[in-house]
Amino acid sequence: MLDNPQPPRIDESSFRYEGWRIVAVCFLLATFGWGLGFYGQSVYVAELQRAHGWSASLISSATTFFYLFGAVLVVFVGEAVRKYGPRFGLIAGTLAMSAAAVAIGAVREPWQLYLANAVLAFGWAGTSLALITNIISLWFDHKRGMAISLALNGASFGGIVGVPLLVTLIGHIGFANAMYAAAGAMLVLLVPVILLVVGRPPDLHGGRTAAKAKPQSSTEIRSWALRDVGFLTVTIAFALVLFAQVGFIVHLISFLDPVIGRERAAVAVAVLTAMAVVGRVLFSLVIDRLNQRLASALSFLSQAAALCAVINLHNDYVLIAACAVFGFSVGNLITLPSLIVQQEFDSASFGVLISLNTAINQVTYAFGPGVVGALRDWSGGYSLPFYLCIALEVAAAALIMMRGRPRAKTS
Repeated sequence: MLDNPQPPRIDESSFRYEGWRIVAVCFLLATFGWGLGFYGQSVYVAELQRAHGWSASLISSATTFFYLFGAVLVVFVGEAVRKYGPRFGLIAGTLAMSAAAVAIGAVREPWQLYLANAVLAFGWAGTSLALITNIISLWFDHKRGMAISLALNGASFGGIVGVPLLVTLIGHIGFANAMYAAAGAMLVLLVPVILLVVGRPPDLHGGRTAAKAKPQSSTEIRSWALRDVGFLTVTIAFALVLFAQVGFIVHLISFLDPVIGRERAAVAVAVLTAMAVVGRVLFSLVIDRLNQRLASALSFLSQAAALCAVINLHNDYVLIAACAVFGFSVGNLITLPSLIVQQEFDSASFGVLISLNTAINQVTYAFGPGVVGALRDWSGGYSLPFYLCIALEVAAAALIMMRGRPRAKTS
């Protein structure tokens, strides 16, 4: 019978599949996105303090504004990609992040810092997790976990290589010129590649999703998701863990410096970052075959155990080993939510749901460093805030195992 022909099967595991070129584009995008938008914040704080003598609280409040405003924008990334297409989304993100780099380099007054961070929020929304997972979901279904994991290694690459390059460039040509150069490099490298490589995504589901009589609007999907137990347990669990994770990492050198010295503290942070890459690469080989919720719970508990060792064991090598254990899960905790959403919910809702999940997580972890710092000042040490992080990790491990009622998938 030829009345209902089946679409040709897409071999996502083939090296020649066009989706892997999209992964390479997203890797490059993540390198600049995290290098300038996430890890770059520490560079901006130091340089703006040195250049203008502004207080750390002034600059940090602008950074918090960046995260919160960015979270509002991230909510709408999924529907923007669905409406305007992946090529437009990638170009828009590249242009926004380049404009943000120029704006930050041009800051001369405090009000300009807030304006530059507003532009940076647009760039972050268009180059970070929500956009990358949405783009990759258009090309991958069965190998989505591996594809997202490999693409997000660009995030770690941005921290390991991008930030040192930026710092070196600042030393040679100054802060403003270095930011202008970074913006130019991003445009030159990414725009031609996106135009050449990114085309129309394949129909992974043979048109079945599009054939629904009346697809839900984005507003309806978000309204339903915020009442669904399965979605809420995923979102709240990862929000708690990322709050703890970001709070711990930001304060790690401050904690380790008086314990093992600045040099070994820097080694511990480098090991943590490197293990994030190792963990993401190794996980990518099996992540699509795992029970995603169980893998998440075990990752949370491994971080809690590492935090216990950090608090109670002050041997140099034990502390570095604990940071390695903690780091092994760091990269995967931004990949796993999208895989759980893909596995448990309607594919037509994926973009909206993962954008909403990412936005809620970002709002939550934006307060992590501040709360950890406030508790440290109040208690006189890091034991209390780090034990709070452990409690959040354990609570999240229990919460993530609550699935709620299964919902039929159209894909």
